[in-house]
Amino acid sequence: MTDIRAIRGRLLTFTAEPAGPGDATAYRYVADGLLRIEDGRIAACGPADGLLPSLPPGTPVEHHAQALVMPGFIDPHIHFPQTQVIASYGAQLLDWLERYTFVEEQKYADPAHTAANARFFLDELLRNGTTTAAVYCTVHPQSADAFFAESERRGTAMIAGKVMMDHGAPDALRDTAQSGYDDSKALIARWHGRGRQRYAVTPRFAVTSTEEQLAAAGALLREHPDCHLQTHLSENHAEIATVRARFPWAKHYTDVYDRHGLLGPRSLFGHCIHLEEDEVRRLAETGSVAVFCPTSNLFIGSGLFDRARLTGHTPPVRTALATDVGGGTSYSMLRTAAEAYKVLQLQGQNLPALTAFHAMTRGNAEALGLRGEIGALEPGCWADVVVLDSRATPAMAHRMETVRGDLEEELFVLMTLGDDRAVKATYVQGKRAL
Repeated sequence: MTDIRAIRGRLLTFTAEPAGPGDATAYRYVADGLLRIEDGRIAACGPADGLLPSLPPGTPVEHHAQALVMPGFIDPHIHFPQTQVIASYGAQLLDWLERYTFVEEQKYADPAHTAANARFFLDELLRNGTTTAAVYCTVHPQSADAFFAESERRGTAMIAGKVMMDHGAPDALRDTAQSGYDDSKALIARWHGRGRQRYAVTPRFAVTSTEEQLAAAGALLREHPDCHLQTHLSENHAEIATVRARFPWAKHYTDVYDRHGLLGPRSLFGHCIHLEEDEVRRLAETGSVAVFCPTSNLFIGSGLFDRARLTGHTPPVRTALATDVGGGTSYSMLRTAAEAYKVLQLQGQNLPALTAFHAMTRGNAEALGLRGEIGALEPGCWADVVVLDSRATPAMAHRMETVRGDLEEELFVLMTLGDDRAVKATYVQGKRAL
């Protein structure tokens, strides 16, 4: 029997990347709209007065009269084991990893600890309106098992992988090139394509993998070409110097990954701040994705992401926007967009509200290769939905008194002043998860 339900409200979905402020051709807005949902997917989307009569009698309709109903947010770079690393004081990248992150990640050898933190992590994502993420687990295979099991229980679409790390870390967090390959391959067999779960081959970064392990990661991608690759690239000057010393044969940092077959349209490279021109060229040529993590880059003091340089390249580098918790300081994609705006302002660039909300939804879905599945309110897409209240706090309500129906101004208020309090509801497969 088909499960039919509906969500009513002010519908907003993007149909293309906005060319800039005022580009009304890039989105569809319905002031009183309805999503008809059948077995977790959107069956119809349009004006409520046209769709309400078609609903079978007794169909549950959740009505959010004044709120914005949008596709659920998508976070393409976040660390599940760093929920208790966030807000750790006073260190830059390599010291921050040793002092805080590696200490915390050793706890994930304990299955009970891992399971409890998987529950907290997914609770927090959904509380902030995020329904899909690309997630780093720890070196322990059981961390990925626990994460995927919790995601499967909730029906969320997640991309995740066990970190591969055979160098430059405490013994308790090191695998080997062979065990990293074997554990990852077994996890792919268990979880990749199981329901809505997908696997990402996850060498942490070149600092913590040998050439043998990077080659093993490349072998996994060749054997499983529909898997993702996630790692870090060119985040911090000390990191880049370490990579240069460890791989003296490489032309640059990106070349280390390139020589091992890790670049491509399913490859997600966190940060990409201090790139040489040839690195930009190779990322563009291979369709690789540079993931902008503004709150992390500011908090750890890494530098400023030059979005205009990457998107203005011919061909352009594909980009995405992410929280990078726990170097990042908020699970909220709204807070992340606010900091992205400031990072770009410091470089004489801008981030219009339309561009930011496209990035958080359809843009990030396209970066993950999941267009048509998530990121849009369109027939056939999963009904993963966030409902946003632009008057959620006294300051927001006070500011909204002057907006007077301007959609772009309302979106800018949401991304500048909004956080988890602006998330009125989150739905996964059309069912309320928050």
